[in-house]
Amino acid sequence: MAEHDEGFVLTTVDSITNFVRRTVAAKAIDLGAPVVNWARKSALWPMTFGLACCAIEMMATGAGRFDIDRFGAGVFRPSPRQSDLIIIAGTVTLKMGPVVRRVYDQMPEPKWVISMGACASTGGPFDSYSTMQGVDRTIPVDVYIPGCPPRPEALLYGLMRLQDIIMREAPSSYIFDSDGTVHRQRSFDGEDQLQIAQANEAARIALAAK
Repeated sequence: MAEHDEGFVLTTVDSITNFVRRTVAAKAIDLGAPVVNWARKSALWPMTFGLACCAIEMMATGAGRFDIDRFGAGVFRPSPRQSDLIIIAGTVTLKMGPVVRRVYDQMPEPKWVISMGACASTGGPFDSYSTMQGVDRTIPVDVYIPGCPPRPEALLYGLMRLQDIIMREAPSSYIFDSDGTVHRQRSFDGEDQLQIAQANEAARIALAAK
């Protein structure tokens, strides 16, 4: 038996299973990355979640005039366990922060986050004791959409940029290790892979410290 980094005792079967996941399964999945990522980006299921006035623009995006369903993201789900995209549309207060984090944690991998509007991204005009100065202080954000509030066209543009991110991801980055965590590694054109690995390791250490 061997001991995992987090202190869990792994049996020989666990070690063999993890080895197969990281080598054979990961490489097999990455071979079909274009197809897997295309399926993921074309069938995003957003969470039914709105906090303030930006949520009105988000609802307008789902209406017939703009029709977000053209991009495969029109199936708003009532449960985080059925969603893979959460659009933070509105002001996030410090009291609401833990709730946003709980909803995000209940979403299954792979999952993505869009910060819609100035309030969700930076706190907007509310530089006060009760307002969180950016939702990225409690959950990771993939795409920021500026505006107060941003129009539906801006949300559609942000959704298309998220689809570009999904197409560049490695599907094997969502393979679960034995401790239940997901080591999410993205590769972008022109970026140094060593810097990406160092950033992911620093994020893992910070998450373990919590």
